[in-house]
Amino acid sequence: MPQDFDQPRFESALRRFDEANARDPNIEVAGGVAYPRELLYSRRLTDWVLKLHPDASEELQLAARCQHICRWMIPRSSYEMTRAGYLRWRNELKRFHAEKAGEILSEAGYADNVVQRVRDLNLKKHFPHDAESRVLEDALCLVFLEFQVAELASKTTDDKMINALRKSWAKMTAAAHEQAMKLPYGPRERMLLERALP
Repeated sequence: MPQDFDQPRFESALRRFDEANARDPNIEVAGGVAYPRELLYSRRLTDWVLKLHPDASEELQLAARCQHICRWMIPRSSYEMTRAGYLRWRNELKRFHAEKAGEILSEAGYADNVVQRVRDLNLKKHFPHDAESRVLEDALCLVFLEFQVAELASKTTDDKMINALRKSWAKMTAAAHEQAMKLPYGPRERMLLERALP
């Protein structure tokens, strides 16, 4: 962390992000405990960022914690179930997350340049040339592989899953590939990943 790192301000921002995500009505059970889904997701993403980069900057940690903030407020079902509808939904979510996170960061006392940096990381503005954006993308892919791939595979064809896995793999660094190969996949998920690998 930089020398001017303000721990109380940082903790206040994380707490505000967590309070917002704790309102998620969708529940996910992990380790026998029920959590609001986006609260659990944001903590998993933060954990992966810190595992990949223990000295992650304040802005990178903030970006991880607010990546999907209040995502449930714009459900996929509010857009037509087509490829075009999906893309419109994703673009609207990006704008919504950036605005919501920016409001919270400003209220917590962060300067405009920090708010903009977090926004740029969340929007993947300079990916893949920005090193921190690569860490965040690696963490996003690893959360997907560790916690979401089995559920998606249970309702998706092999071909679509292999395509999704290839896209994720192509965005990841070698360090993330190494972490991904250590994850405890089920038999079908491991088979799909092996078929997807170059």
